[in-house]
Amino acid sequence: MSVVIEYAPLLGRGLLTTLLITMLGIALTLVVAFAAGLARLSRFWLLRAPAYVFIEVFRGTSMIVQLFWFFYALPFLGIEFTPIAAAVLVLGLNEGAYAAEVVRGAIVTRPTGQTEACIALGLSPAQRMRRVLLPQAIPAMLPPFGNVFVDLLKATSLVSLVTIVDLTFTAQSIRNETGETTAIFTVILVMYFILAMALSLLTRWLEGRFAIDRSGRPALTKPVIGGQGAIPA
Repeated sequence: MSVVIEYAPLLGRGLLTTLLITMLGIALTLVVAFAAGLARLSRFWLLRAPAYVFIEVFRGTSMIVQLFWFFYALPFLGIEFTPIAAAVLVLGLNEGAYAAEVVRGAIVTRPTGQTEACIALGLSPAQRMRRVLLPQAIPAMLPPFGNVFVDLLKATSLVSLVTIVDLTFTAQSIRNETGETTAIFTVILVMYFILAMALSLLTRWLEGRFAIDRSGRPALTKPVIGGQGAIPA
């Protein structure tokens, strides 16, 4: 265990790199998820078709191959990314493709009565989405989003393949230098677990924060006589 204490500063720097890539990857994942997910629901095929192709390509190909393509192959086509930029792009686009289906699924499963009521009130498609459908769909998106974020965190261990000195790369370097395997990899195993638990707890907090009914139970409603809405029973 003394080797862990000796190399703790190196592990700390690797951890910071992993956290940076994770946070940037999550931010890009959210942008991609909503952009592609809403495009899949568009009435216009010029938006639906590219979104469908993007989602299927990134879900249907290996993340490792995508990393190699962005970092090693694109420079031959005149497009060059830094290691961290390539890693964040691949993680965000790959996980965003999965999360886009979460967005689409959460919206299309809203009761059809919601859409019919919006049409009856004269709301445009954009207003229906922004004011009614999305606010109700977001709480349903949060649990699967939590799974996507944890999966992205674990996938950051692959970025060492494009020369990024992350937590996994640092542990492997220490192992090669000292010959210690069990202690080093046990420590980073625990570190990844703690990070994953933190993401899970954050997701659960957000579920409670954005729940339609803060008690966690379906809200009971009764009509307002002479009105156009409903109030809690």
